[in-house]
Amino acid sequence: MPTLLDVAKRAGVSQMTVSRVVNGSALVGAETRARVEEALAETGYMPNMLARSLRSKRSDTIALLLPDMTNPFFTELAHGVEAAAREHSVTMILANSDENEDEEVRLIRVLLQRQVDGLLVVPAGSGDAALRLCRTQGVHLVCVDRRPQDPDVDVVRADSEGGTIELGRMLVGLGHRDMAILTGPASTMTAATRATAFRHALVEEAGLPEPPVFVGTFSIEGGHAATLEAMAGTPRPTALFAANNFIALGALRALRELDLRVPEDVAVVGFDDLPEAMVMFPFITVAAQPAFEIGRQSVVMLLDRLADPDRPFEEVVLPTELVVRESSGGPIGPPAAG
Repeated sequence: MPTLLDVAKRAGVSQMTVSRVVNGSALVGAETRARVEEALAETGYMPNMLARSLRSKRSDTIALLLPDMTNPFFTELAHGVEAAAREHSVTMILANSDENEDEEVRLIRVLLQRQVDGLLVVPAGSGDAALRLCRTQGVHLVCVDRRPQDPDVDVVRADSEGGTIELGRMLVGLGHRDMAILTGPASTMTAATRATAFRHALVEEAGLPEPPVFVGTFSIEGGHAATLEAMAGTPRPTALFAANNFIALGALRALRELDLRVPEDVAVVGFDDLPEAMVMFPFITVAAQPAFEIGRQSVVMLLDRLADPDRPFEEVVLPTELVVRESSGGPIGPPAAG
């Protein structure tokens, strides 16, 4: 392996000068810097990042722990994280918990052993175990997309409540009275928040009957099973709210199996957008989250925390966008009375 001395000899400078160039110091003139960079390229020298991290107590590495990296929402979120990490000269490690809290804790232990500077975590459940583990190890964590119950943590998320209420109000305005909620595990704040917000729009604002809640997983399979159960009920729902995009896909699959048309027989709305290629028709009416921006801002928040560990905890809530498409249909009658 080429050494710092090899580069210095080739460039005709001291080892200190090479070190300054490698570390991005401004104390090197342009001509000397160019000569050193050429010598670095010719020798193939690579700095020892492990040794550097031992000296600085920083690895310049952060980790992003997702619950389902196959979901397009989380893919775009990871894109935002990676872009911001690159902008700040930080390396990102990506891991996937498969919505499993035990696996989440195991992965965090592995990442802490790799000496990451901090973690961005989309909690698989309550997030309590992840928070406890990071605190005992003195490593900073930002909760992304899902807010834990613990207030003493930095959070970057979208406005789940506001986006869901908009969807509920829209369906009420279209004349729907019998609706159902399809959601994920009750242990997640996402499921609880969105179910509560949808109920608020229907029951507390519009005076409609309490909507039944069908709990499954945040997956296509979970949405499929929940929809079959919902459509077997009496009265049969005329509209379904899916708490995430994969649940909405599962709902469309189940309705197709039941020979029910969307939106003529059943309207479907959901939270989180989908690539158009995943749903040819009808394309789903959604409350869309700014996934890329959530990822980008979570990196900024983590780096701010690393720079100032004692600053107050912060929660950034970004707005959602109501995107109306074919799946919600048109009015089915006069709006329900409030």
